[in-house]
Amino acid sequence: MSPGVVDYLFRQLVAGEPAEDLQWSSEGIELSAQVPGAELARRLAETDLDALTPTELFHYVRAAQRLASWAESLREAAVERYCAGTDPA
Repeated sequence: MSPGVVDYLFRQLVAGEPAEDLQWSSEGIELSAQVPGAELARRLAETDLDALTPTELFHYVRAAQRLASWAESLREAAVERYCAGTDPA
């Protein structure tokens, strides 16, 4: 964890607050709920991994897995369409 995350967690502990940053969830769709596509790819690419708590990092990994599965399904559909449209002769 980065020093900033350690500092944040320490301040939360001293204040008796939960370790998770709950404020960001009120600012829009959570990463774990973001539909796979360009917006999720942008958000993942712009995320500072060093600033994530362990739970946030877990959700980041799950979102990245969903995006990879979605992209793979696009690739498979394109290959099927390509193969169906080509004449082997």
